[in-house]
Amino acid sequence: MGFSRRTMLTAAAGAGMLSYPGSASSQPASPFSLRYAPHEGSFASRGGLIEQVAYAADQGFRAWEDNTAPSRSRDEQSALARALQSRDMTMGVFVASMPRWSEFRPVLGGDDEADRTAFLADIRASIDVARRLNARWMTVVPGFVDRRTPTEIQTARMIDLMRRAADIVEPHGLVLVMEPLNTLVDHPGVFLRTVAQAFAIARAVDSPAVKILADLYHEQIQAGNLIRSLASCWSEIAYLQFGDNPGRKEPGTGEIHYRNIVRWLRDRAFTGVVGMEHGNATEGEAGEARLIAAYQDIDRI
Repeated sequence: MGFSRRTMLTAAAGAGMLSYPGSASSQPASPFSLRYAPHEGSFASRGGLIEQVAYAADQGFRAWEDNTAPSRSRDEQSALARALQSRDMTMGVFVASMPRWSEFRPVLGGDDEADRTAFLADIRASIDVARRLNARWMTVVPGFVDRRTPTEIQTARMIDLMRRAADIVEPHGLVLVMEPLNTLVDHPGVFLRTVAQAFAIARAVDSPAVKILADLYHEQIQAGNLIRSLASCWSEIAYLQFGDNPGRKEPGTGEIHYRNIVRWLRDRAFTGVVGMEHGNATEGEAGEARLIAAYQDIDRI
C-alpha cells in the first residue's frame, strides 16, 4: 500500500497537480490518532524551529521531539515549551546522557568509575532542561561494551547505575528511557542492543523512572520480530520511535509494516509518544508532503 501511495504522489507531482498539506489553500488537518512526534528538520522548508512546530500542529501532529535540546540556550528551551503548550502538543524525548557519547565512547559497565560518575552528572543536569521543556521522558544510551569485562558483570553494574539514576529523577516525576541501538549497521560496539536486553535491566531496576525506548528501526535490524518483541516487553516500554529499514526514512520506504504496528498500539490504547526518528526520503516541500502522507497512510483506521 505504501508503494501505491508514493506512486500516486509521484504521478501527481509530475502532472503539476500535487497540493501540499499546509499550503495556503488547505485547512488545519484532523489530529492523528497517535502522538507522532516530528523534530527540527522534518519540515525544514517552513522556517525555524518554532515555525516548524506550528506547521506540524496544523498537519495534525500532537507531539514533538528535540534530541539536542540540552545544547539550546535556556531562552530557546523556554520558547519551544511555550510553542508546544500553545498548540497543545506533548514534548517527547531529549537525550539526557553523555553528550558526544559516540566520540569518546563511554563504558558504563567497566572497572573505571569515571564514566559512571559523568553519566550521573548528566542526568542531574538534565532535570532543569526537562523542567523548562515540560518534558517527562529523557533518552539514555548506556555506552559501549568493555571487551575486558564479562557481560554478566557489566550488566550488574548497569543495573546498579540505573538504580542510582532512578533515585535522582524519580522525585521529579521523570522517566529515563533506555534506547537499544543496532550494532550491525550504525553503532558497532554499543552495550545495549535489543529491547529484550533492556527489558531485563528495567525489570531488575524495578522503578517507574527507568523504562525502555523501543526504536523500531534499530530493533528491526538487530532482532526483528517486532510485534512479538513489543508484546513480550510491553510492561517496561514507555516510549517508541519509528523509522523504516533500510534507509531510516519515513514509513513506506522500507520493509516494516507500520500500519500493523499502529493498529497493535491502538488496540492497547497507547497514549504515549511515537518519535519520528528518521529523515525524509525526499528533500524540500515535496518530501515533507510525502512524510505527512506516509503517516496519514499508516494512521488510517
